[in-house]
Amino acid sequence: MEPPRQKQAGGPLPPHPTLVDYYGSADDRPQFVRELFDATARGYDRIERGMALGWGRWYRREALRRAGLCEGLTVLDVAVGTGLVAREAARLAGDPRLVTGLDPSAGMLREARRQLLLPGVLGVAERLPFPDGSFDMVSLGYGLRHMSDLAVVFGEFARVLAPGGTLCVLELTRPASRAGRAILRVYLRGVVPVLARLRTRNREAAVLMRYFWDTVDACVPPQRILAALDGAGFEGVGWTLAIGIFSEYTARKPGPDRAPRRPPRKPERSNFFVRRMERQPPASRS
Repeated sequence: MEPPRQKQAGGPLPPHPTLVDYYGSADDRPQFVRELFDATARGYDRIERGMALGWGRWYRREALRRAGLCEGLTVLDVAVGTGLVAREAARLAGDPRLVTGLDPSAGMLREARRQLLLPGVLGVAERLPFPDGSFDMVSLGYGLRHMSDLAVVFGEFARVLAPGGTLCVLELTRPASRAGRAILRVYLRGVVPVLARLRTRNREAAVLMRYFWDTVDACVPPQRILAALDGAGFEGVGWTLAIGIFSEYTARKPGPDRAPRRPPRKPERSNFFVRRMERQPPASRS
């Protein structure tokens, strides 16, 4: 019997407003996203390699390592797509069978299963088909913008994590400067869609990449995401920013530390490439 889902207080928290240029209402979004990823699944890895200029694989592995993933831990990779994050999780965990992928797109899940020997489940983050306390880590790579309600999703992540388990969410963040936003917009909404269509010969690939930027540009700011993680009951909520656009949100489910299965961690240090971001204090109430 599936566990009951608790209703979230305070109303839904969508990651961005309804984007009417792509779908009519919030209720239409899941089908639009699912069909778009189904249509682009076969060429998605070629698109990603071109967009990330070849360094995406190294970055995903290092971000998971920073979050504490190590040999022997079980992982649920939500929005697994073609398996880009799951592949690096399997390398760090030491066995692909320790990593379970979940995705609402049958096309994406088919690609992940074809490339990786890992369990794959068709499903959505808002209603995870797993018992409580099933995983040591939950990862989500660049799928936060495609969810319907961050409060519900983070509540589900907390539910399926074992006590002391870790959450690692990777996402793109709109640059803080006007010049940075303009440059990234030209690249992601102008250059990448053209290259994606040329590389895949698929018109939907260009639509996917324009939608990619538009969701990044409209996404709620990091402080709202951090507050939603707090609201889901996580502790040790943190935010790391790489080269000004790649956000890593990490959090821990309360409970006994699972450290005996992990090597000692080195203290996080900010550098030119990666910065540990400070959290803003909550606004005072008058």
